[in-house]
Amino acid sequence: MNRFHVHLHVDDLAKSIGFYSKLFAAEPTRVEADYAKWMIEDPRINFAISTRGNKPGIDHLGFQTDSAEELDVLKARADGADMALQDDGETTCCYARSEKYWITDPQGIAWEQFHTLGNIPVFHEAAPADATASACCAPKAGAVVAAAPTTRGKPIGIAVKSASSCC
Repeated sequence: MNRFHVHLHVDDLAKSIGFYSKLFAAEPTRVEADYAKWMIEDPRINFAISTRGNKPGIDHLGFQTDSAEELDVLKARADGADMALQDDGETTCCYARSEKYWITDPQGIAWEQFHTLGNIPVFHEAAPADATASACCAPKAGAVVAAAPTTRGKPIGIAVKSASSCC
């Protein structure tokens, strides 16, 4: 079963944890100095916040799967819809080791599709020396490029192969 995923950048982590804990009637399942995550069952959502972004707001959206097979189904669906995707394979981000890939919608919003393999004690392992301080999880909006360069595991300007604008 898939779980919807939302990652937001926030300015004040403690204040945001207080707000979302009241909103969800639940404490976060993980809290770090720069990050918090709720794994809510109704509705089924992985809701994460961090202070690693450039400005407050949505960093990215996505789907977390319960199995590698479910991730394969989502990947086949994206491929069948002629969406360019960046396959990160097994990688680390947001205090977790995951198998993941990215697609970007026509507005430039990043969609992460992933299967979590386990927790890690740091936000991201082996970040490139030129990485920025943003969350590792979302692509930066920018010019569409054929090679889909990355920043800290994030696709930048992944093109949608089809010119269709339907949802």
